Amino acid sequence: MKRQIIKIDEDKCNGCGECVTGCHEGALQMIDGKARMVSEIFCDGLGACIGNCPVGAITIEERKAEPYDEAKVMENIIKAGQNTIKAHLKHLNDHGLDKHVNQAIQILTAKGIDIPDFRTQPSSCATGMCPGSAAQTVPDNHDIGNVLSSGKSQLRHWPVQLHLVNPADSSFDNADLLICADCVPYAFANFHEKFVKGKRLVILCPKLDQGTDRYIDKLAMIFQNKNVKSVTIVRMQVPCCGGIEIIVQKALEKAGASKMVKLNVISISGEIM
Repeated sequence: MKRQIIKIDEDKCNGCGECVTGCHEGALQMIDGKARMVSEIFCDGLGACIGNCPVGAITIEERKAEPYDEAKVMENIIKAGQNTIKAHLKHLNDHGLDKHVNQAIQILTAKGIDIPDFRTQPSSCATGMCPGSAAQTVPDNHDIGNVLSSGKSQLRHWPVQLHLVNPADSSFDNADLLICADCVPYAFANFHEKFVKGKRLVILCPKLDQGTDRYIDKLAMIFQNKNVKSVTIVRMQVPCCGGIEIIVQKALEKAGASKMVKLNVISISGEIM
């Protein structure tokens, strides 16, 4: 079958082993000083190991591979103990893999192993009850220069964090959409003038945010219903930030939409790569 699976660039791999500790499923091992894929059936293709690689040696590709096997994976997971079981179930749940979650729970139940509490409850802000998540229009003369800068904010809507964004908000009608990693504005000094001006902004962190499957659903709804004119991604150069591209790709596929996506990658020193 053809599916998403990780790919390791042996020339880049420095043998640090960080990716192995990040793969609870047991798909990776250190062999002859390099990280190796030891079994395709253990790799879920979600890329949790990418954020652990300090040299960017791991990417996700789509190719023919053996199907992922949750039952085989659970054999490794159970041996590692309750903390690893919880991390694995949360990992599956955050990516919306309900079928695998249910299969894992059935296996644990059959073996008489306690099911850890792995589902994160949404906060009042995430459910839209918080005043800070209410949709607002920002005035054109909104000036952020009173304290630190002589520039003006180019932000014209609120909220911007994707968990809080309402995909039905009219702000997205016929918009130029900017999808941004939330570290970018700290690294790129001219963020508002270069990227935000004239666009509708959503921000996210593909490594630390929970429930990225909801990000895919929300973006798909925007792509499907809002006649978005253009899509721009701005992310950091660090490997884990590449998850934004995967989220956008899956959202476009889910929406059945065809959009040209402009990608900007920012270095830690604040340069456009």
